Amino acid sequence: MNKVAFVTLGCKTNQYETDALMDLFYKNRYEIVDFDDFANVYVINTCTVTSISDKKSRQMIRRAKKSNPNGIVVVVGCYAQISPDEVSAIEDVDIVVGTDARTSILSYISDYMSGITPKPYVIVEDISKIKVFEEMSVSNITTHTRAFVKIQEGCNQFCTYCIIPYARGRVRSRTLSHVVEEIEQLTKKGYVEFVLTGIHIGSYGLDLDHVALIDLIESIHAIEGVKRIRLGSIEPRLISASFVERLVTLEKVCDHFHLSLQSGSNTVLKRMNRKYTSEEFYESVERLKSIYNAPSLTTDIIVGFPGETEEEFLETMAFVEKVGFSEIHVFQFSKREGTPAADMKDQIDGKIKKSRSEQLIAKASQLNRNYQELFMNKQLEVLFEENKDGQSQGHSTNYLNVMVKDQVKPGTLLKVVVTDISENKLIATIEL
Repeated sequence: MNKVAFVTLGCKTNQYETDALMDLFYKNRYEIVDFDDFANVYVINTCTVTSISDKKSRQMIRRAKKSNPNGIVVVVGCYAQISPDEVSAIEDVDIVVGTDARTSILSYISDYMSGITPKPYVIVEDISKIKVFEEMSVSNITTHTRAFVKIQEGCNQFCTYCIIPYARGRVRSRTLSHVVEEIEQLTKKGYVEFVLTGIHIGSYGLDLDHVALIDLIESIHAIEGVKRIRLGSIEPRLISASFVERLVTLEKVCDHFHLSLQSGSNTVLKRMNRKYTSEEFYESVERLKSIYNAPSLTTDIIVGFPGETEEEFLETMAFVEKVGFSEIHVFQFSKREGTPAADMKDQIDGKIKKSRSEQLIAKASQLNRNYQELFMNKQLEVLFEENKDGQSQGHSTNYLNVMVKDQVKPGTLLKVVVTDISENKLIATIEL
């Protein structure tokens, strides 16, 4: 039996796509092995969001050949899409596939092995011309609790710091019926929580007739066996009054929303080409707080964006305090060649970026602790994911990490009462 190994770099969408490719190989009688084991084929699903991501991708490409010098190395994903010539010039690479036409990967390997293709074999099309969602599905996932489901591809936003629209192309939505069908099949395998993911899920349905993200959520909500629906990263403009009016009736939707902020300063947001102001962002926050009791609001913020003054940074610090985020992912601005921000004047010194990052991380830690303390002696519903040494851990609907000193079968939903906080985890007892 042939063996295949995978490694995934980057986002949850990449992970879903790797899961789908694993499924494809598995159905074609390949054994899935660890990346450091001997395999006939090594698939590296790459990320290109920063130059560091590119470097990691190259490291994994070279690592593959150490396990089997004769193995076939297939590089797929965003780095392959953006820089196919650079990737194909790496000595160990055999096949290069971009961010489309990946479902034909087995045919590419077969053709390559038969000697009818050049080496390296490059299959990368102009992604901006692709108009149809590439249907990939997953029927076997490595966990038995939470399933990621890709609902759309591409982004039309063109933020000045971001390479992703060039790597993923324009918005293409998966049909509502295909999403529902996949989730129905996964519920039969025991999955109860579904995370809707994509490159810009708020744009779901833009290319479909009379379908929007809230319509899809309502359809998933009606599926028997679905216990939780969790949204991937969304933009604040999605949270309109009409959206919230329909959302409030859907009790399976988790009270955890990752609203991508990037900066709390309006002048920085404008340079980033973000399509909202901090005031509009806060209106979305208030709408969510009006229908949920202490929802978990998480976000991403870039510090040291070109031209960011101390005053603009302090505006961000004040804004995150005002919102009360439960978690903040902090990134120091990194030039990404091919984006407008890479050529902007007034690039920020690395020491200043590091200092601002440390300040914001400290603030985020304080806000996280404040949010956790809201749930002391409160009841939470937890979906348990793993157990070890007589203890079990999982996540609440608002994505707090909860641990109990009991053995609980993964995939079990239980009510618990929080009794303590330790090492960024809530300690709880099972409510009998």
